[in-house]
Amino acid sequence: MDHPVRDQSTIGVRSKTEQRRMTLRRIRQNREAYLMMLPFMLLFTVFTVIPVLMSLPVGLTDFDMATFPPKWVGLSNFYNLFLNDSIFIKSIRVTLVFAVFTGPISYILSFLLAWLINEMSRPLKVIFTLIFYAPSMASGVYAVWQLIFSGDSYGIANSALLNLGITNTAIQWLTDSRYILTVVIIVQLWVSMGAGFLAMRAGFQNIDPVLYEAGAVEGIRNRWQELIYITIPGMGPSLMFAAVMQIVSAFTADIVARNLVGFPSTDYAAHTIMTHAFDYGWVRYEMGYASAICMILFLAMFGANRLINRLLGKYMD
Repeated sequence: MDHPVRDQSTIGVRSKTEQRRMTLRRIRQNREAYLMMLPFMLLFTVFTVIPVLMSLPVGLTDFDMATFPPKWVGLSNFYNLFLNDSIFIKSIRVTLVFAVFTGPISYILSFLLAWLINEMSRPLKVIFTLIFYAPSMASGVYAVWQLIFSGDSYGIANSALLNLGITNTAIQWLTDSRYILTVVIIVQLWVSMGAGFLAMRAGFQNIDPVLYEAGAVEGIRNRWQELIYITIPGMGPSLMFAAVMQIVSAFTADIVARNLVGFPSTDYAAHTIMTHAFDYGWVRYEMGYASAICMILFLAMFGANRLINRLLGKYMD
């Protein structure tokens, strides 16, 4: 009896039905883990996935939360954003400056600090991890920075500059548009050591020490070679997670500026896209216009994430 000849290219490739069965089998085998993830996934779906999906259709309407149903306006909101809203255009420039400076610099700082802390003894690891992570949780940190950059001669920064003879008068760090953005970027860098920093700390701890021994046998002679050929490839998922968190933090920067220099900032010097969305969504209640702003921000973040996936994808295997 003749048997059908199987295409050589399909050997070892599972059909969709087989893949579905394998997926269901893995879910049953790890059902306890999925049950533990269920509360988070429900909250994530309700408060993140659904609002993101709703932002596009709402962004095509004129909706002020008082008039129902929303009035369909098509692409009018997007048209007004780019052609009639000069503050939005300025917020794009401010957001890009934030993203360029706070994103890569904070990412590199998180990596270097996690690497240095990983070389310490166990008690010091715990202490320094808490020191660098604590600012991301403490809301009172803004009061400290307002004291540092106070506009009178008693502010720490002004006092130091006056005593050194660098300036003759106190600088208005938080109200002068020439300095506002620089100050906000400095504070944003300080508070950005959050989940990404912890992910990198975990990534260093999860690398098998046997790999370093094997590397020494293969010819690796110093710590820099260990970093390039063993450490970075071995913590790919942590690097990817930290990069995504830094992108989100950089593009959605808003709370630091509002708490530090007020809302709105002088000459809109620290007015980001997220601040613009806050203005129209939570101050003016123009939800259609705010949703259009959020959709543009989402597309920008999605494009940045795709770029990061290309750069770090080789470390995910």
